[in-house]
Amino acid sequence: MNRAALFDVDGTLTDTDHLHVTSWWEAFRQAGHDVSMHAIHRALGLPGEDLLARLLGDGRDRSDDDALSAAHDTLYGTFFDRLPRLDSADELLCLLDRRGWRVVLVTSAGSELKALRRAIDAADAITATASSDDVEKGKPAPDPVHHALELADAPARRAVFVGDTVWDMKAAARAGVACVGLLCGGIPRHDLEEVGARAVYGDPADLLARLDHSPFADAPQGADR
Repeated sequence: MNRAALFDVDGTLTDTDHLHVTSWWEAFRQAGHDVSMHAIHRALGLPGEDLLARLLGDGRDRSDDDALSAAHDTLYGTFFDRLPRLDSADELLCLLDRRGWRVVLVTSAGSELKALRRAIDAADAITATASSDDVEKGKPAPDPVHHALELADAPARRAVFVGDTVWDMKAAARAGVACVGLLCGGIPRHDLEEVGARAVYGDPADLLARLDHSPFADAPQGADR
């Protein structure tokens, strides 16, 4: 039976969270909204509509949502040719693939996904990508994780999810998948552990160095009996 290694992308495999923060901050500023970078950072990982609701409130003029998202996408798009991969992210995915894990990206990324995959540079190790566009509800709902498990043809008990936000941890925990948190996205260890992270590492390189003593080593192998 298959085992699934599920990975968020922004802030987990690529060092792009602060590029998103800057792009959203400028998009809000251009539209006349005063939103702090700290608040934006804490909302990263949510689908666009949910991010806007969290930062601007449900009572906002929703007719502006598309323009705000488009402004963010345009600003972020200026970085597409130089998105930085986090150290050892490619090595981590390739090692898991060699060990028989089905690697699936679980992301809220949209138009930038092609650029992100190019930055990761581990295409041969990636089985599939589960986007929030593929499901009714994005993170922190478990829907993207359930979809990723379907793509990997693996049960929750044979899967590990790696992410950098509380939304990642909540989505994985609600899907019954073991959660691993990374600190490279800027969210404190306590916050990740509080919402379900079974283990927390500094970044992909740290997880790679300790892989044999991580939740990946604890995942069941072989067929159910």
